[in-house]
Amino acid sequence: MSKRINSSRVNEFIIMDFSERHDIQTVLFLLFLLMYLFTVLGNSGIIFLVYHNANLHTPMYYFISSLSFLDICYSTDIVPQIIAVLISEKKTISYVGCAVQLFFFCAFGSAECCLLAVMAYDRHVAICNPLNYRLIMQERTCWELVSGVYTTGFLNSVIETCFTFSLSFCSSNILHHFACDFPPLLSLSCTDTTVNELVLFILASLFIFPPVVVILTSYVSIFLAIMKLKTSESRRKAFSTCVSHIISVTLMYGTIFYVYLRPKSRYSSENGVGATFVYAVVIPMLNPLIYSLRNKDIKTAMKATFCDFIV
Repeated sequence: MSKRINSSRVNEFIIMDFSERHDIQTVLFLLFLLMYLFTVLGNSGIIFLVYHNANLHTPMYYFISSLSFLDICYSTDIVPQIIAVLISEKKTISYVGCAVQLFFFCAFGSAECCLLAVMAYDRHVAICNPLNYRLIMQERTCWELVSGVYTTGFLNSVIETCFTFSLSFCSSNILHHFACDFPPLLSLSCTDTTVNELVLFILASLFIFPPVVVILTSYVSIFLAIMKLKTSESRRKAFSTCVSHIISVTLMYGTIFYVYLRPKSRYSSENGVGATFVYAVVIPMLNPLIYSLRNKDIKTAMKATFCDFIV
């Protein structure tokens, strides 16, 4: 058994620099800044519209606004650090800062996985059991579901973060990544990470496979119910309420599966960085577009709100 060495030997981690060229760093700084601003403004806009429009005070839009809030938090945990690295000479993050970033990164990511499953269940009830929809998806029930999403997400993060930072980091502090994430941190440890890899695999599986089963089961039922509708127009309207969610689920679960359920021996920093960039930066930016461009109610609310401001 390898000797456990005090983790205080590493006080900070060196973050991956995207480019040594100053002109490229400037372009990347502006790009990430614009992406972050779009993420915050877009998701804040969704929350504002849902809150200020009585027509959107339904379970579906309550969950969409909850997803927007998670995306803001998720992106805020990662992107400002990237921006700081691009404009700073010191490309580092402290040991404590890395632990805090990892904790919230895992908590919000886990919560979003669960929330996507809740949103699929909501669509299942709305389409397959429309007469009892209001009875089943009451305000209290929605609040309890979202509370459960956050509770399980943060509990998972406490376990995984504690396991990760119980390791010793002494051989190197160069993090081949733009953020503190589990695979690159485990690769830096100078102690045995077998237990950590097992815990990570088990918990990641619990936050991927059960939600995926809920989502798939819900959409199979939805598809069968839609096929029973008499007119093509009614089928199109029913299916259109699910398309945005299907896109979000595909993007989120595809990249998370790629990062966390692959063996350590097959992990590469380049592929890990690309996948993390998609679900930590790109998806939170795209979700407002995904849920607004194809959504008639949100577009109507946007027009009404815009007209109110003009008047």
